[in-house]
Amino acid sequence: MRWFSVGIKVVCLLSMMCTVSGIGANWGTQASHPLPPDTVVRLLRENEIRKVKLFDADYDTLRSLGKSGVEVMVGIPNDMLASLATSVKAAEKWVSKNVSAHVSSSNVKIRYVAVGNEPFLETYNGSFLRTTFPALQNVQSALIKAGLSNQIKVTVPLNADVYASSNGLPSGGDFRTDIHGLMLQIVKFLSDNGAPFTVNIYPFISLYIDSNFPVDYAFFDGNASPIADGSLTYYNMFDANYDTLVWSLQKNGFGNLPIIVGEIGWPTDGDLNANIVYAQRFNQGFMSHILGGRGTPMRPGPIDAYLFSLIDEDAKSIDPGNFERHWGIFTFDGIAKYQLNLGSTNSGSLVPAKGVHYLERKWCVMKPSANLDDPQVALSVSYACGLADCTSLGYGTSCGSLDARGNISYAVNSYYQRNNQLDVACKFPNLSMITKTNPSVGSCRFEIMIEPYYGGAGRRFGCLQKPLSLVALIIFFSLTVV
Repeated sequence: MRWFSVGIKVVCLLSMMCTVSGIGANWGTQASHPLPPDTVVRLLRENEIRKVKLFDADYDTLRSLGKSGVEVMVGIPNDMLASLATSVKAAEKWVSKNVSAHVSSSNVKIRYVAVGNEPFLETYNGSFLRTTFPALQNVQSALIKAGLSNQIKVTVPLNADVYASSNGLPSGGDFRTDIHGLMLQIVKFLSDNGAPFTVNIYPFISLYIDSNFPVDYAFFDGNASPIADGSLTYYNMFDANYDTLVWSLQKNGFGNLPIIVGEIGWPTDGDLNANIVYAQRFNQGFMSHILGGRGTPMRPGPIDAYLFSLIDEDAKSIDPGNFERHWGIFTFDGIAKYQLNLGSTNSGSLVPAKGVHYLERKWCVMKPSANLDDPQVALSVSYACGLADCTSLGYGTSCGSLDARGNISYAVNSYYQRNNQLDVACKFPNLSMITKTNPSVGSCRFEIMIEPYYGGAGRRFGCLQKPLSLVALIIFFSLTVV
């Protein structure tokens, strides 16, 4: 019964006012060919997305947000927690460089600093239990010293697995027993400093990990059998999960602590249940649900939230599942995946990115003369998928209807595009050729990569990987080559 109240996201804003200032979005940058930051900021503004949550403090990204009017939650990655936890000076230096400088020189509207990202996930085996709270304290001290603590609040984006229900209902909610004391320390600290509790809620993950999960309960259209909890009734998992947190806070004396929904969304590919129909149903249902301002049974009123995510990221880890690279409401190149009314525009449609520059219209595909029985085929496809992105291949995915030759073409083209269409990237032995005929079919899009963006901080994307070894990150049998 736990899935009625707690959704677990297994991976790598409630403003302080009482009004909804518009939906936010998570802007992740784990992409081989990210859109230029200025293009993304324009995308945010044209879609009237008024808040953005970042996972790091990339200089170009923050600079591009200057004078945009977009509220920013800037992130500190988990691998920085140890240094910030052990040194107040390190925290002061980080705040000076990544917060104060942007606020003063670029007029970036930073409102929150996110210390870590889901650091207490059970899958981390306690790696960040000793560093998260001290880092949070030191960053807060640094904000106070910088004179920014009144306008910028600290928080810790936490996964919904930090709380659980003893009876499968929201009223049974409390913080996880192994971190109960630590959670109370953090919650008290947030309360004392006027800061919010940030939680990531993912009904999709509950469906992904539990085949018995009632599908309709993940959505907001009232088709699920309601769940009664005393005098309260729950028609969707989000409300139940959110109120499980509310009960957890209330039982421990913090019933009025503001809550931010840091991440919520639905992926569109990489799994049978990760598709455009479900994603549109979920995200539009969520938008309609929160735009009504009704809140949840335990916490009526406006809910501020950040959709996860803005844009697909083809370089994310797929350890949690192939869907990890497909959470965006926009594709990697800023194309809207489906109709979505964010409640801020008259048209009800997403506005695509403008001024996107693509590489030449050509693809790498399997030669018609190539033999499927050639032993080089399996090696070549494993190599290509290991260094590129084949998460759209497989049962129930957007390219799941391709035959063996189509799977091979998709794999080698992904590698070719990832490496900026260099001729050498389409020289798989006796297997591949370059074509100017678009091999896309149906829902399966054979991508043409966008021109690589070279940031001012010296980032380099899309560089050709030298074939020194076979990197078999995706097992070839998933491509069903026979």
